[in-house]
Amino acid sequence: MTAPITPINVNDRLVLRAEDVWKSYDEGAITVLKGVSFEAAAGHTIALCGPSGCGKSTLLHLFGGLDEPDRGRVSVNGFEVNRKRDLLRLLRHEVGFVFQLHNLIPDLTLEENCLIPAVAAGTDRRDAQERLHQLAERTGLSHRLGHRIQKLSGGERQRTALCRALMNKPKILLADEPTGSLDEQTSAIVFELLLDLAATEGVTLLMATHDRSLAERCDRILEMHDGRIHEPKER
Repeated sequence: MTAPITPINVNDRLVLRAEDVWKSYDEGAITVLKGVSFEAAAGHTIALCGPSGCGKSTLLHLFGGLDEPDRGRVSVNGFEVNRKRDLLRLLRHEVGFVFQLHNLIPDLTLEENCLIPAVAAGTDRRDAQERLHQLAERTGLSHRLGHRIQKLSGGERQRTALCRALMNKPKILLADEPTGSLDEQTSAIVFELLLDLAATEGVTLLMATHDRSLAERCDRILEMHDGRIHEPKER
């Protein structure tokens, strides 16, 4: 049975939409998503909660164009995510992704890592440098721009990943357990920064997390179990 799409205020502009999405691996032996339907409105922060293996990361990957569904539709800003069409535009301009283990290149500097998406998008180098310095100042990393990733702490690396994800001013920020590899104090600092940046940048945040205390800070909480999204808790 397909889960219903949770109602959203009719005045809100929808920016993320999944319609009866199914996804399996190992030639269908493992079904991860089972008819997921979901909508998110512009500017909202949404926490996707549930146990490991319930499909949270898979759903984020579909919205980010990193994978594709077996059945159903996934749309970002009204356009269906299609790996054969406009995928580069999606990755370069519409969506920013923050991974649990940051996925930075350790032998490059903080600055070099963050400039990669801007260079890929063809952004003027002067504009890219200005954008990076703004983000570095916001995240307290200005003094670390010339340092290689391997010299940074875990919290600094995750803040760097945030900068990289926001370099091209995406409208959507997808965060997959963004504080999962950090200690409690560092996790709180990074999450506060994530919420602050999402608000001031005007992006929609969809975050997968195990941390209920973090999830409660978001506008909405969605529960995932056994590949399905269930009605959010009363807030």
